[in-house]
Amino acid sequence: MMKLALMRIATGKEDPELPLLQRISSLELTAPPNAAQINASQSSSNRHISTSTVQRRLRESGLHGGIAAMNQLLKDTNNKKRLDETKFEIFGSNRRVFVRRRALHGRFIQAIPYSLGPLRFASSFKAADLTIERNTAGKPKPDPASLVFGKQFSDHMLTIYWSEKEGWKVPQIKPFQNLSLHPATSALHYSIELFEGMKAFRGVDNHIRLFRPNLNMERMHRTADRSCLPLFDKEELLECIRKLVEVDQDWVPYSLDASLYIRPTYIGIEPSLGVSRSSQALLFCIVGPVGPYFTTGAFSPVSLLADPSYVRACRGGVGAYKMGGNYGPTISVQNEAIKQGCQQVLWLYGEQEEITEVGTMNLFIYWTNEGGERELLTPPLDGIILPGVTRQSLLDLAREWGEFKVTERTMGMKELLGALDSGRITEVFGAGTACVVCPVGSLLYKGKTYQIPTMQNGPDLAKRFHKELTDMQYGRKQSEWAPLVV
Repeated sequence: MMKLALMRIATGKEDPELPLLQRISSLELTAPPNAAQINASQSSSNRHISTSTVQRRLRESGLHGGIAAMNQLLKDTNNKKRLDETKFEIFGSNRRVFVRRRALHGRFIQAIPYSLGPLRFASSFKAADLTIERNTAGKPKPDPASLVFGKQFSDHMLTIYWSEKEGWKVPQIKPFQNLSLHPATSALHYSIELFEGMKAFRGVDNHIRLFRPNLNMERMHRTADRSCLPLFDKEELLECIRKLVEVDQDWVPYSLDASLYIRPTYIGIEPSLGVSRSSQALLFCIVGPVGPYFTTGAFSPVSLLADPSYVRACRGGVGAYKMGGNYGPTISVQNEAIKQGCQQVLWLYGEQEEITEVGTMNLFIYWTNEGGERELLTPPLDGIILPGVTRQSLLDLAREWGEFKVTERTMGMKELLGALDSGRITEVFGAGTACVVCPVGSLLYKGKTYQIPTMQNGPDLAKRFHKELTDMQYGRKQSEWAPLVV
């Protein structure tokens, strides 16, 4: 037996919860009066419920919020966990769904996977409901040549509020303004927040493009899930962001060395000092014109400090998610790097001193491996590496070219320094949305500076990657990776 309780809001008004009994041989999710009934019968010999059938029936009946919750529940079912040891209850509304696990003796306990705990899943806001309030007092646009990163902002912003009681409110584009937050706002005390980083580019044809925005939405969705913030429809959010860029299109610099930075942000705003999931949330997006991320220029080499006494992330933690809590603690280490004459930090991990990331960038090494092969190597997505959009793009391009081996694996400092000493390192560079591609020129490790021959080798590969991506972004090359905004 598996026990389900689902509630559907047919008219937008709150209805009582509807507990229902679920047998493995059939699925009957009954909605309130005047709402559709879901029936998905299974063969009596089938011990598992069809995931696709459940999802389709939930979707057809408007129970969108239940789909994500059911995904994990049915995944465990299909993994043949013993259902006679555990019963589940799902309850809530089409705005939000809770999942709880019940032990045989009837006491509720939290499931080990957090997705099976009392986590809210919310049906999404709709971009079609978006309202726009124009700013009648627009600011002057800055000279693209004077732009620095993250200091100037446009005339408008996107806000979308959510509450456990009322669900999602209508998305709004309104004049750029300060937020009003309670002093006990959960994001301020316990870092219940996350963000994304995207860019819009004005092309040589004067059209404005994004770059692989679906990957940003996927990552933001995963991070929201990990942060216990209500989920949303990724396409709906992307359309709201696209509309914001369209409204503020005059802020996209007329320059091939600048862009409009897009910062979607998601915070818990419940006024409570309890360490728990937030019953209120705000999803907002601000944009602003930016120049090169590093003041030294768009393609100048950076120097790195590698100090094993500092760790950016640990396995089992949240290093693979784009949360603000991953960034604040790095500032003191960055300052230490500057004191020692370096510009960025090469983050190491574990007894083998695995190389992981460079500052806020993913790391790439182009070298000749021990087998004599030309190889592009980057650390794997093993829980401590952020799955960067630029990282994925470089891997996709390299594999498409098929000219050298492409590998995702760990590399320790001992192996890296050995390759440097034997002259097998050709280029080392970071990659990220803010900087695109950034060459590395030197490495300070345990008091010794190691020169990296990136610039002496062109750097041919880093420049090739940079040109390939920027050609797409600025419309010099047509690509499905760079969808038009306007």
